[in-house]
Parts: sequence; C-alpha cells; structure tokens
Amino acid sequence: MSVKIRLQRHGSKKRPFYFIVAANSAAPRDGKFIEKIGTYNPLTVPATVRLNRERALHWMQNGAQPTNTCRRILSFKGVLYLKHLMRGVSLGLFDEKAAWEKFEAWNGEHEQLVAKREEAHRQHKADKRNAVVTESVRKVEEKMAAKAAAQVAEAEQDGAEEDAAAAETTENQEG
Repeated sequence: MSVKIRLQRHGSKKRPFYFIVAANSAAPRDGKFIEKIGTYNPLTVPATVRLNRERALHWMQNGAQPTNTCRRILSFKGVLYLKHLMRGVSLGLFDEKAAWEKFEAWNGEHEQLVAKREEAHRQHKADKRNAVVTESVRKVEEKMAAKAAAQVAEAEQDGAEEDAAAAETTENQEG
C-alpha cells in the first residue's frame, strides 16, 4: 500500500477548503484516509495553513509521497527542511539539538517574512481603498466646480442681456 499526502476538498461551490491527509493512493480524492494532518484555506490572503509538523514529518520519513500542491505546502511550513535536517542527524553530520536550532532559526525568519507579506498586503489594500475614495472625491469636486462655472457664466450672460436691455431702453427714452 503506497501512501500519499494529498488534499481532500471540502467547502461549497467556488468556496474551497481542504484537509491535508495521508491516504492510500488507491482511495478516492474525497474518500477514506488514514490520518488528517492539517487544513488549507486558499481563500484567505495569504492562504491559511494549519499543519501538524510532527505527523507530517512522520509520514514523510515512512515513505509517504506528497502531491505537487502538498509538497509546496510542506515546503512552506518547513516540513521538507526538517526532513532534510533529520536525514543529516541520521547520517551523523550533526546532533538533533543542532538540527532543531537550525530549524527554529529558519522558522523565525520565515514567520517574519510571512508577517511582512501580510502587512504589505494590508497596506496595499488600504492604499487602493484610499485611491478610490480620493478619485471619487476629485470627480465630485470637478463636477461641482463645472456647475459653479456654468452658473457664473449664466449669470454673466443674464447680466449682459440686462445691460443690453437697459441700454436699449435708455436709447429709446433719449430718442
């Protein structure tokens, strides 16, 4: 029995939500699985991934093959790096404590990067929202200025007509 780490789709139409599971490769996509090791929500920005690293590492070390998408998720969460470090421990290149220290250092940097990306996304969204508001305010002000200019021009035209009428009346009275 070959084991795969893959996504199991849940959620409604056009609103996907996935379980990350270890399943028999012959089982249907949304069918029977051996163990649920996490969840993946692609609709949030950035995508939300909750993963039990220890169980994922256990399955990887026991020969489970991840699908392409799951490989990217496991890489993002550091499971593949942790597997790499544990292989170094088994080969005697360094001890387990050093491997965990390396992983914790990588994980700290990774968390900072993810937080920075989230903040950049939030800032971009706020800037975009402000740009839309500023643009709509500018358009309203332009319309109001054009309307005021039209009223001033109309008043000047009415004033010119009144002056012409007054001049004509004055000429008629003199003549």
